[in-house]
Amino acid sequence: MMKNLSAHFATLAITAWVGGLWAIGYFAVPILFHSQPDRQLAGLLAGNMFTALGYVGIVCGSYLLIHRVSITGKAVCRQFWIIAVMLLITLLLQFWIQPMMAEMKAHALPLDVMQSSLADAFKRWHGVSSILYLLESLLGGYLVLKRATDEA
Repeated sequence: MMKNLSAHFATLAITAWVGGLWAIGYFAVPILFHSQPDRQLAGLLAGNMFTALGYVGIVCGSYLLIHRVSITGKAVCRQFWIIAVMLLITLLLQFWIQPMMAEMKAHALPLDVMQSSLADAFKRWHGVSSILYLLESLLGGYLVLKRATDEA
């Protein structure tokens, strides 16, 4: 019974984390930037969504690592390392790159960061952030597909 419950929680964790990555990053934020004429406000709202999703990823990723070790008895398996890389990306984005970008935005005030002397650095870090996010999303997609084929 308990093993089943932990497996169900693992399924929910993967669904919440990966579903959030795809829903926010590839649907909500693009729609937000398309429909909100104030790009500064759109950026602020997108940042808030990514911050909330980061905490979801930290909780879900931590649970999934613990779950994976508890069912295999070891950390050496492909899914463990994929989850670990995803969690590392989440931590980098949450506690290093996003705060650095927010600081750039704050230093640029009253200008929008894209109209300031920090625009090039901001674009560069935004690009790094986007690539890491894409990698995390693709790894998450692999986990979802792998879990579906394992259960079939």
